Amino acid sequence: MLHPSYSDLMKVVNSEVEPGEEKIVNSRYSIVMATSKRARQIIAGHEPMVKMKMGEKPLSIAVEELRQGKIKILGDEEEI
Repeated sequence: MLHPSYSDLMKVVNSEVEPGEEKIVNSRYSIVMATSKRARQIIAGHEPMVKMKMGEKPLSIAVEELRQGKIKILGDEEEI
């Protein structure tokens, strides 16, 4: 099992949505696309926005950034 879970990450991303508004993320696919895009940015040389452990993989860093609210998913295009 992954920690945090997809549902936990979706709650974090949608936490700023007002009641009655459309949620930013409705599926795991959006989470996967956003974190993979951020992981590719880290691989390309972008600085991580969270403290890293030695040998931590880019995808794990991207998931932690999303969990801590350091990156945002914008609209339907999963821009971060």
